[in-house]
Amino acid sequence: MSSNLSRCHSCRVENGCFMVYDRNNYMGNQYFMRRGDYPDYMRNFGMSDCIKSCHMIPMHRGNYKMRIYERENFGGQMHEMMDDCDSIMGRYRMSDCQSCNVMDGHWLMYEQNHFRGRMMYMRPGECKNFSSGIGMGGMRGMRFMSMRRIMDSWY
Repeated sequence: MSSNLSRCHSCRVENGCFMVYDRNNYMGNQYFMRRGDYPDYMRNFGMSDCIKSCHMIPMHRGNYKMRIYERENFGGQMHEMMDDCDSIMGRYRMSDCQSCNVMDGHWLMYEQNHFRGRMMYMRPGECKNFSSGIGMGGMRGMRFMSMRRIMDSWY
């Protein structure tokens, strides 16, 4: 993302959904933005004074399906999700999620129950080891406790 702005204190999303990052090359903390005004996103998100990189999330219409696993490399308990889950402990008695396979749709995974805390965008594909941070934009060691679908009604 190239810009002549050294600081940005507000933004407006006119169409679509975006993930914005506080570091270059889609690294660091991730923030989800959908259509609307963000007059003071720094305070709302706890973000630094600039967006270093961003990408649009493609619209998905159809089914949503993701398998979550208790251990890395798809080990331990496995549960298949097709809708939002505000607590994997409450729903599945799972204390941790260390890998996943997104088969359909686009998802946000949160480090705390009830869709709170830091988040990570997941698109179709496999993530074998969350604790290693590989493929996670430098977010090593995050634990995910709730998951939400990015629905077409958000666009």
